[in-house]
Amino acid sequence: MNVLITEDEPILADELETIVRDLGHQVVGIASSSRRALKLAEDLSCDLALVDVHLRDGVTGPTVARHLSEDCHATVIFTTSNPNRVPDDFSAACGVLIKPFSEEAAKSAISFVADCIAMGSAARPKPRALQLSPAYAARWKVAS
Repeated sequence: MNVLITEDEPILADELETIVRDLGHQVVGIASSSRRALKLAEDLSCDLALVDVHLRDGVTGPTVARHLSEDCHATVIFTTSNPNRVPDDFSAACGVLIKPFSEEAAKSAISFVADCIAMGSAARPKPRALQLSPAYAARWKVAS
């Protein structure tokens, strides 16, 4: 699976990159701003995007998520320390991983979503650390 990381904290971006690679997936790019994320999305193909809600250029993560989901057909997981900034409609993202999260929580959330993408439905219980949007919970037949 090709993964785009959109995160403005370099240490967290590096940690997410390591986690994604440890799971056997490829990181196709890392962006710290919405402008960079949208540019990478034009140039690269990604299956999954990990998108921070509050990027270097402000609360632009929801705009990035909507573009990646609707125009690039990527599945998006928000990463945020302030889940109140996630729009009620999740901006077309499948879910939210709340910071701070453990390495294990990130791995289980990414693996769960990867399985759902591959199979079209959940093959295992939803990880506790991942909040799913109602639309994706219904699509993947998961109790949110």
